[in-house]
Amino acid sequence: MQEVGKIFSLLGIIFLILGMLFNFMPNLPKIPGDIYIDKPGIRIYIPWVSSLILSIILTLMFNFFRK
Repeated sequence: MQEVGKIFSLLGIIFLILGMLFNFMPNLPKIPGDIYIDKPGIRIYIPWVSSLILSIILTLMFNFFRK
């Protein structure tokens, strides 16, 4: 059960770093397919295609290193 806690801690640190990166570098390139809404008083960016690509890359990496 301690391994699960370590994994969640590592994921939390990764998400913290990514959140800081997106806050301090708002002009990162956006991939076509990501949802970006910019209206007066509201700005929403949902990187669902970027997340899908990142998920595929991480899955392949973890499967490669596990074997």
